[in-house]
Amino acid sequence: MKNISLAKILITGVGVTTAIAQGKVNFLEAILAGKSAFAELNRPGRKIADANLRLLGCEIDNLVIPDGIAEKDLRTASWSAQVGVSTLDEAWRDARLDDVDPCRIGLIVGGSNFQQRELVLIQEKYADRTHFLRPSYGTTFLDSDICGLCTQYFPVKGFAHTVGGASASGQLAVIEASEAVASGRVDVCIAMGALMDLSHWECRGLRAMGAMGSNRYANEPSLASRPFDRDRDGFIFGESCGVVVIEKEDTATRSGVSPYAKVLGWATRMDGNRNPNPSKEGELSVIWESLARSGLSPPAIDYINPHGSGSIAGDDTEISAIREAGLSHAYINTTKSLIGHGLSAAGAVEVVTTVLQMRAGMLHPSRNLESPIDSNFNWVREKSVTHQIEYAIALSMGFGGINTALCLGRC
Repeated sequence: MKNISLAKILITGVGVTTAIAQGKVNFLEAILAGKSAFAELNRPGRKIADANLRLLGCEIDNLVIPDGIAEKDLRTASWSAQVGVSTLDEAWRDARLDDVDPCRIGLIVGGSNFQQRELVLIQEKYADRTHFLRPSYGTTFLDSDICGLCTQYFPVKGFAHTVGGASASGQLAVIEASEAVASGRVDVCIAMGALMDLSHWECRGLRAMGAMGSNRYANEPSLASRPFDRDRDGFIFGESCGVVVIEKEDTATRSGVSPYAKVLGWATRMDGNRNPNPSKEGELSVIWESLARSGLSPPAIDYINPHGSGSIAGDDTEISAIREAGLSHAYINTTKSLIGHGLSAAGAVEVVTTVLQMRAGMLHPSRNLESPIDSNFNWVREKSVTHQIEYAIALSMGFGGINTALCLGRC
């Protein structure tokens, strides 16, 4: 896609909630320290009482919900919606959006079918007394409910909708928000990677297909998430949510707003199949296109935040694409080794991770990267590294053949 606008597009606010920290300050401190919180999954509707099927991951504990969110709304809000509205609160305040015309603000939520655990719990609760099913179920089962809750408490009057791209949903939301701002549809667009609330059914399915990690590290959960390591055996789930505020440079003039990064270019490409298998051709195409749109050559990229899920085929394919694109010189670390794979949230959380590292001049370590599948890459391994990112590329891929890439530059 050719440039829509010559105006600079900026990231002016962020919000983040993960199992290791809530809020950008605490999150940055946690990732630079290499903190993790992997354990056996224990949330009702997800926990499995089966010694032969041990599910590992990271679950958020002690969510801090902003003052002013009514208890009556929380009672009917899904876990995804509660985490989403709480994370949006941080990004809204960070970008000083109270000073923007609500009719010029949009919201794009990345993810679809992301409230599955909540639905399972409700259906099990009312299975033998369906006449007592609460009326609110008629709206809260919809993905649009998270848009409704967020716009009820934050004055977004431009538009609000969801976009689904499986594990690329979060980054796809950032791309769609960038296009909405670049085209002039709105002045400010908020992109949210929604928390994917898996039930035990989705976990069983992902395990059965070999995508989710096995029982191999059941007794040592901290070792389970190991993207790009030779001993990886699948992704490890992690609850998370990321929010990014996008706007043009000429509107980001509010007092107290300090942009994190420039959004230089992006790309989305389909492989043309419904399979979960990755495609080097698809991944290469979005890398090349996002670089071309940014006006950057491969040597200019000095940091990569990869998809890096920890799957056998996925990691091999991604590293092959990065190598062929001429990017093996760039620093690369693995955010999912610290917080797990947030699925619909992952791409947005990793954009937040990238710009926080860019501002801090530090790169977080990678856990469990003991034997990289290719030792010729510039890996950030067991310790954080001091490095000022100038140009970064973030990558996301999703089931169904979707590939996305996003290039960011330091302000």
